[in-house]
Amino acid sequence: MTFNQNTILLLGGFAIVAVAAKQLAGFFTKIKLPFITGLLVIGLVSGPFIFNLLPKGAGNGLHFINDISLAFIAFAAAAELYLKEVRSQFKSIKWMTFGQLVVTFIVSSIVIYFMAGIIPFMSDLNAANKVAVSLLMATIFVARSPASAIAVITEMRAKGPFVRTAMGVTVVKDFLVILLFAICFSVSQALVNGDPLRLKFLLTLLAELTASFGLGFLVGKILTFLLKQRMHQHLKTALILATGYAVYAFYYFVKSYTVEEFGKEFHLEPLLICIIGSFIVTNYSKFRYEFLKILEEIGPYIYIAFFTLTGISVSLDVFIELFGIAVLLFTLRLVTMVLGSFVGGALAGDSPLFRKIGWMPYVTQAGVGLGLATVVADAFPTWGSEFATVVVAVIVLNQFVGPPLFKWSINLVGEGHTRANIPQYDGVRDAFIVGFDSQSVALARQLKEHGWEAEIVTQKKDLNVEDFPDLIIHQVKEFDLETFKGIKVEKVEAIVLTLTDDENLEIAELIYQNVGTKDIVVRLNQRYNFEKFHKLGCLIVDPHTAMVSLMDHLVRSPQAATLLLGMKEGQDTMDIQVLNPNLRGIPLRDLRLPADIIVLSVNRNGQSIITHGYTRLRIGDVLTIVGSKESLQKVTLKFDR
Repeated sequence: MTFNQNTILLLGGFAIVAVAAKQLAGFFTKIKLPFITGLLVIGLVSGPFIFNLLPKGAGNGLHFINDISLAFIAFAAAAELYLKEVRSQFKSIKWMTFGQLVVTFIVSSIVIYFMAGIIPFMSDLNAANKVAVSLLMATIFVARSPASAIAVITEMRAKGPFVRTAMGVTVVKDFLVILLFAICFSVSQALVNGDPLRLKFLLTLLAELTASFGLGFLVGKILTFLLKQRMHQHLKTALILATGYAVYAFYYFVKSYTVEEFGKEFHLEPLLICIIGSFIVTNYSKFRYEFLKILEEIGPYIYIAFFTLTGISVSLDVFIELFGIAVLLFTLRLVTMVLGSFVGGALAGDSPLFRKIGWMPYVTQAGVGLGLATVVADAFPTWGSEFATVVVAVIVLNQFVGPPLFKWSINLVGEGHTRANIPQYDGVRDAFIVGFDSQSVALARQLKEHGWEAEIVTQKKDLNVEDFPDLIIHQVKEFDLETFKGIKVEKVEAIVLTLTDDENLEIAELIYQNVGTKDIVVRLNQRYNFEKFHKLGCLIVDPHTAMVSLMDHLVRSPQAATLLLGMKEGQDTMDIQVLNPNLRGIPLRDLRLPADIIVLSVNRNGQSIITHGYTRLRIGDVLTIVGSKESLQKVTLKFDR
């Protein structure tokens, strides 16, 4: 079988495993474990040591996937290092980075060297090799995962000085880790090969770093040129990935050529080249947002391929043998991070609380750490495989422990903004309408006609509430939490916001974090504020497009539109929650609903499900039904407690 045929067969088999890994890894997120951990585990069990879905050495045959992924990881890490966003916390970022980088690296490398006797693959190595392993492992210990940090911050809607510092340190540290790795990698190669660390070596190292920086600048210009072109985004994405792979192809060419011609390897650092190129695009071009969008869209596919392939490449027998050592090294890393955090926090003048918990955001590791481990495995065949295996074990432990610690630290400093629990339904449908104008009055009256208790909340002082005897109007001084709790905001199922966008957003965030009201409806004023409300799960009405959309539906589907909008005489629509325990498990076809009632949809745990006669009800399901007003009244009683 030719090389190309073998590669195609491996690629086909790997594609099937990767697709399966994507689906199966989703179960890990359901039990609060990272998606990346799921990919590693699925890759591990798919490899030659358990199910043997791919043969031993498959990672070598698919090395080009690894190269593309590493280039992407470097692009993604540097794309998060936007200088304008880290300036406000520069002092804390500077000293925390110093503490995490210098203290963790120095202490870890020294301790690992003296632990060599109890680490199986290090015990028989000579002193030079032990130093090489210690330097490289300590470097990887410093690495963090920007993607994991962003995922936690996004999930918790976290913001504040602690989070800004954590994110700044994460991206700056990963940038510096690549540079530190380039130096330690060259030193380690010299130690392993027995080359003396003389002036010639230092000059060669300086030349290698200078060449890598220069090529990084060139890659930045190439990426900027590609982003500038008018072409389909898929083509741009392919060309960006091809540029990253070309960096690795050039690295292999230079390495081979210099060995053949000069008997000495000239080692470029492809990760450093890619990270410099991405840094140039992010900070010195006008294409940052487009670049980030491309990386964000292609990222999940790259991570699936990379982490699954990494899991397949792990030697399970070595993994089991070294897992105890991995736990010990994991503990060492935590201790050095705590020490580094305290030193950095003290130098930055941070509060005592920040010094104590400042290490928690940096525990999780992922792409960069694994990427560096694979580089070491390829470069040092004698002990590289065992090195990579123990590093993967440490990273898996960090994946389990890191995200919960980061979440806990965010809550401890009060910078988390997660949604409060939705209040329990009290059997009466209530709504608050915040803001007073003709539309809010009309809405309150229409809701009352449909059986809701609607109340208006306003700051208007010159309003005579006696002019509206049919409405309940609360005149308040401030729209703050104390005021809303005073008028029992926790009892309502919906809040409608009709003020300015800034006022609406402030109230929406207040309700989201402290009350958890099920539905927050917002009347939008400016289209560019749409995303801010969307992130809070608000139901948004844009007056600029609502009328056009309404008329469009009336033209294309007049029967459905008039039915849903209550414009058909004698008929209406309603959302009803299943609260009657006697209805649990009963299929829709057995409900014996009035003949004119139609069930349009069932919403379960925030997800709409396709219904049929055999769909069984659960307590808490929300049914959207349509029918006559009299029949709707009967059904409401049937579904209530």
